[in-house]
Amino acid sequence: MNPISMASIPQPAGTGELVRGVRRWDLVALMINCIIGAGIFGLPSQIYFLTGAYSLFAFAACALVMAVMAICYAEVSSRFTATGGPYLYAREAFGPLVGFQVGWIAWLARFGTMAFVSNVFVSYLGFFWPAVNETGWRVAVISLIFVTLATVNVLGVTHAARLSDFLSVAKVAPMVLFIATGLFFINPHSYSFAAPPALGPFSLAISQLFFAFSGVDLGTIATGEARDPRRNMPFAILTALGIVVVLYILIQVVCIGTLPNLASSQKPLADASVLFLGPAGASIITAGVLVSAAGNMSAGLLGGSRLPFAMAQNSEVPPIFGWIHPRFHTPWVGIVATAGAALALACTGTFRYTLALASISKLITFAVSCATLPVLRRRPGAPPAVVRAPAGIALSAAAVLLSAWLIANSGWPVFRDVCLVAALGFVIYFSCKLRRQRTPASD
Repeated sequence: MNPISMASIPQPAGTGELVRGVRRWDLVALMINCIIGAGIFGLPSQIYFLTGAYSLFAFAACALVMAVMAICYAEVSSRFTATGGPYLYAREAFGPLVGFQVGWIAWLARFGTMAFVSNVFVSYLGFFWPAVNETGWRVAVISLIFVTLATVNVLGVTHAARLSDFLSVAKVAPMVLFIATGLFFINPHSYSFAAPPALGPFSLAISQLFFAFSGVDLGTIATGEARDPRRNMPFAILTALGIVVVLYILIQVVCIGTLPNLASSQKPLADASVLFLGPAGASIITAGVLVSAAGNMSAGLLGGSRLPFAMAQNSEVPPIFGWIHPRFHTPWVGIVATAGAALALACTGTFRYTLALASISKLITFAVSCATLPVLRRRPGAPPAVVRAPAGIALSAAAVLLSAWLIANSGWPVFRDVCLVAALGFVIYFSCKLRRQRTPASD
């Protein structure tokens, strides 16, 4: 499916097209930044509390769930070259209304997550600068974060991609140090598998881990600015997920084997690193959290800001979101709007409400995107796939069922809230549709 021409959207004079400045390994770095946020620095203790040493199996099970979904994403993404990711896939397979809802919910989830991560960033910054947790400084630092990220993104996708490359390496480095050193200090007696956890806690553990593993959906949104995306996007999805799976499982191995009070730790990686890296360990891991959070926000803004841009191309949100900067060739209105919404939520505290919606909305996004695989395979005239998933139909069905299972373990209140957000989306969608219908009559 080709988006409508930018010439059909009211824009400032001189507006051009998006620039394909994101290379193959830039995409891998972007995916890593999308997946690895601040969650992995706290989840090891929570998952251990739920499942004990069987948390290793919970990590492996969640990795398997994500692998099924990632393979589906690899095939579906290899069909498209335009911006939009899950929004584009759903629109092509199920029509404009379903596509809009997927894009709408994913956009809200994205800037809600960015708001949450920015507060995590400031909280950990307090380790080095305690005064930052005072209200005035907190707002100032969060504002500086989003102004900086928005500026870098507006100045060009190449700059944003290079920043993502740097932050990806910088966030992985302390994790590798933690693993490489911690493996020499493991106590084998810490791994006890005598009492298997009940199915309920084990399922909840996988459900919570899903949000630390997810992120490939966000990385696929910027397809319109990637080089040879039909080949490079599937490569980036599978490569980044493979790297993250290895890191996450080894991190849990080290946490279990080195930290006796893992179940009660609030900062498991920092607490464990103190035991085998000394006082400097907590500083190294805390710096890692800061870099990881910054990288996640940078990737979130790069991908998230393209959602309103893609929807504007199809006249499903106000056309201003489709404007491209005439000099830098970036969707500057979408970037500013996404950063501004995240800043507002982060500073007012209402980001917690949107963050609750973000969890389940990711599952909905994954389920719908994976469901597009069999539809696109059978639809005449659908864009051809460069990559074809083995047993793709079966994997698609498994991905949808696994998503439904995880949604069921997320709780009814959160699902209800997503329905409320979707209802608001209906109002916006049909308002724009009505305006489009009235426009010819007024000309």
